[in-house]
Amino acid sequence: MRYSNIDAIFRFSMTSILEFPWQQEAIINHSQRLMYSFKHWTGHSLLDVSGTPKEIAQGLFEAPFVLASHGMEPDPILNYGNREALQLWELSWEEFTRIPSCKAAEQAVQDERNGQLAQTTTKGFHNFPAIRITSTGKRFQIEEVTMWNILDDQNQQCGQAALFYEWKFI
Repeated sequence: MRYSNIDAIFRFSMTSILEFPWQQEAIINHSQRLMYSFKHWTGHSLLDVSGTPKEIAQGLFEAPFVLASHGMEPDPILNYGNREALQLWELSWEEFTRIPSCKAAEQAVQDERNGQLAQTTTKGFHNFPAIRITSTGKRFQIEEVTMWNILDDQNQQCGQAALFYEWKFI
Protein backbone atom coordinates (compact mmCIF):
# COMPACT_ATOMS: atom_id res chain seq x y z
CA MET A 1 0.00 0.00 0.00
CA ARG A 2 1.32 3.47 -0.90
CA TYR A 3 0.76 6.45 1.35
CA SER A 4 0.53 9.98 0.08
CA ASN A 5 2.60 12.78 1.55
CA ILE A 6 -0.50 13.95 3.41
CA ASP A 7 -0.87 10.50 5.02
CA ALA A 8 2.78 10.54 6.08
CA ILE A 9 2.47 14.03 7.55
CA PHE A 10 -0.69 13.03 9.42
CA ARG A 11 0.94 9.87 10.83
CA PHE A 12 4.02 11.86 11.89
CA SER A 13 1.84 14.58 13.40
CA MET A 14 -0.27 12.11 15.42
CA THR A 15 2.84 10.27 16.62
CA SER A 16 4.45 13.55 17.61
CA ILE A 17 1.36 14.66 19.55
CA LEU A 18 1.19 11.37 21.45
CA GLU A 19 4.93 11.18 22.15
CA PHE A 20 5.47 14.89 22.75
CA PRO A 21 2.21 16.33 24.13
CA TRP A 22 4.11 19.34 25.47
CA GLN A 23 4.21 20.62 21.88
CA GLN A 24 0.42 21.12 21.80
CA GLU A 25 -0.77 24.68 22.35
CA ALA A 26 -3.30 23.57 24.98
CA ILE A 27 -0.58 21.76 26.97
CA ILE A 28 1.80 24.71 26.65
CA ASN A 29 -0.94 26.92 28.13
CA HIS A 30 -1.74 24.33 30.81
CA SER A 31 1.96 24.17 31.75
CA GLN A 32 1.94 27.94 32.27
CA ARG A 33 -1.10 27.61 34.57
CA LEU A 34 0.62 24.81 36.51
CA MET A 35 3.74 26.95 37.00
CA TYR A 36 1.80 30.08 37.95
CA SER A 37 -0.59 28.29 40.32
CA PHE A 38 2.14 26.40 42.16
CA LYS A 39 4.04 29.65 42.76
CA HIS A 40 0.82 31.41 43.78
CA TRP A 41 -0.07 28.84 46.46
CA THR A 42 3.33 27.74 47.74
CA GLY A 43 5.62 30.70 47.05
CA HIS A 44 8.07 28.33 45.34
CA SER A 45 8.87 27.59 41.72
CA LEU A 46 7.57 24.30 40.40
CA LEU A 47 10.60 23.94 38.18
CA ASP A 48 13.75 26.00 37.82
CA VAL A 49 13.52 26.54 34.10
CA SER A 50 13.45 29.54 31.84
CA GLY A 51 12.82 30.01 28.16
CA THR A 52 9.85 30.10 25.89
CA PRO A 53 6.50 28.71 27.06
CA LYS A 54 7.13 25.68 24.81
CA GLU A 55 10.54 25.07 26.44
CA ILE A 56 8.95 25.35 29.88
CA ALA A 57 6.24 22.86 28.84
CA GLN A 58 8.96 20.48 27.67
CA GLY A 59 10.85 20.96 30.95
CA LEU A 60 7.76 20.05 33.00
CA PHE A 61 7.02 17.04 30.84
CA GLU A 62 10.58 15.75 31.22
CA ALA A 63 11.03 16.77 34.90
CA PRO A 64 12.42 14.24 37.41
CA PHE A 65 9.23 14.16 39.49
CA VAL A 66 5.69 12.94 39.01
CA LEU A 67 3.26 15.66 37.95
CA ALA A 68 -0.40 15.05 37.13
CA SER A 69 -3.57 17.11 37.03
CA HIS A 70 -7.29 16.80 36.56
CA GLY A 71 -10.10 19.15 35.56
CA MET A 72 -13.24 20.28 37.35
CA GLU A 73 -15.74 17.72 36.08
CA PRO A 74 -18.08 16.15 38.68
CA ASP A 75 -15.87 13.04 38.40
CA PRO A 76 -12.61 14.79 37.37
CA ILE A 77 -10.76 13.44 34.34
CA LEU A 78 -6.97 13.44 34.26
CA ASN A 79 -5.84 16.09 31.79
CA TYR A 80 -2.07 16.06 32.24
CA GLY A 81 0.65 13.64 33.20
CA ASN A 82 4.34 14.22 32.65
CA ARG A 83 6.62 11.43 31.44
CA GLU A 84 7.28 10.20 35.02
CA ALA A 85 3.53 10.01 35.71
CA LEU A 86 2.85 8.13 32.48
CA GLN A 87 5.60 5.64 33.25
CA LEU A 88 4.50 5.16 36.85
CA TRP A 89 0.85 4.54 35.93
CA GLU A 90 1.94 2.48 32.91
CA LEU A 91 -0.23 4.40 30.48
CA SER A 92 0.20 6.31 27.24
CA TRP A 93 -0.69 10.01 27.09
CA GLU A 94 -3.89 9.13 25.25
CA GLU A 95 -4.91 6.54 27.86
CA PHE A 96 -3.90 8.68 30.85
CA THR A 97 -5.90 11.73 29.75
CA ARG A 98 -9.12 9.75 29.35
CA ILE A 99 -9.51 8.25 32.80
CA PRO A 100 -11.17 9.67 35.91
CA SER A 101 -8.56 10.69 38.46
CA CYS A 102 -10.28 8.55 41.10
CA LYS A 103 -8.95 5.49 39.22
CA ALA A 104 -5.44 6.40 40.46
CA ALA A 105 -6.51 5.32 43.95
CA GLU A 106 -8.02 2.07 45.21
CA GLN A 107 -11.69 2.02 46.14
CA ALA A 108 -10.76 1.50 49.81
CA VAL A 109 -9.08 4.93 50.03
CA GLN A 110 -11.62 6.98 48.03
CA ASP A 111 -13.07 8.70 51.13
CA GLU A 112 -9.57 9.73 52.22
CA ARG A 113 -8.78 10.91 48.68
CA ASN A 114 -12.00 12.95 48.53
CA GLY A 115 -11.06 14.59 51.84
CA GLN A 116 -7.65 15.52 50.46
CA LEU A 117 -9.24 17.04 47.35
CA ALA A 118 -11.65 19.03 49.53
CA GLN A 119 -8.87 20.31 51.80
CA THR A 120 -6.91 21.39 48.75
CA THR A 121 -9.93 23.21 47.34
CA THR A 122 -10.39 25.06 50.63
CA LYS A 123 -6.74 25.89 51.41
CA GLY A 124 -5.33 26.25 47.89
CA PHE A 125 -2.68 23.59 48.46
CA HIS A 126 -2.15 20.64 50.76
CA ASN A 127 0.67 18.16 51.57
CA PHE A 128 -0.14 14.60 52.59
CA PRO A 129 1.01 10.96 52.30
CA ALA A 130 -0.94 8.69 49.98
CA ILE A 131 -1.28 5.20 48.60
CA ARG A 132 -2.15 4.94 44.93
CA ILE A 133 -2.43 2.22 42.31
CA THR A 134 -1.12 1.86 38.76
CA SER A 135 -3.26 0.90 35.78
CA THR A 136 -2.04 -2.70 36.17
CA GLY A 137 -2.91 -2.90 39.88
CA LYS A 138 0.49 -2.26 41.46
CA ARG A 139 0.12 -0.37 44.74
CA PHE A 140 2.63 2.31 45.71
CA GLN A 141 3.15 4.55 48.70
CA ILE A 142 3.99 8.24 48.47
CA GLU A 143 5.53 9.90 51.54
CA GLU A 144 4.49 13.41 50.54
CA VAL A 145 2.21 14.59 47.77
CA THR A 146 1.82 18.30 47.19
CA MET A 147 -1.57 19.06 45.68
CA TRP A 148 -2.69 22.52 44.63
CA ASN A 149 -5.55 24.26 42.88
CA ILE A 150 -4.85 25.26 39.29
CA LEU A 151 -5.91 28.81 38.51
CA ASP A 152 -6.97 30.14 35.13
CA ASP A 153 -6.24 33.59 33.69
CA GLN A 154 -8.95 35.11 35.91
CA ASN A 155 -7.56 33.40 39.04
CA GLN A 156 -10.52 31.01 39.11
CA GLN A 157 -9.95 27.36 39.98
CA CYS A 158 -9.90 25.23 36.82
CA GLY A 159 -8.50 21.99 38.25
CA GLN A 160 -6.05 20.46 40.70
CA ALA A 161 -2.52 19.19 40.28
CA ALA A 162 -0.34 16.82 42.28
CA LEU A 163 3.43 16.53 42.52
CA PHE A 164 5.66 14.02 44.23
CA TYR A 165 9.30 13.03 44.04
CA GLU A 166 9.51 9.64 45.69
CA TRP A 167 7.37 6.54 45.91
CA LYS A 168 7.83 2.87 46.67
CA PHE A 169 5.87 -0.13 45.51
CA ILE A 170 4.15 -2.04 48.32
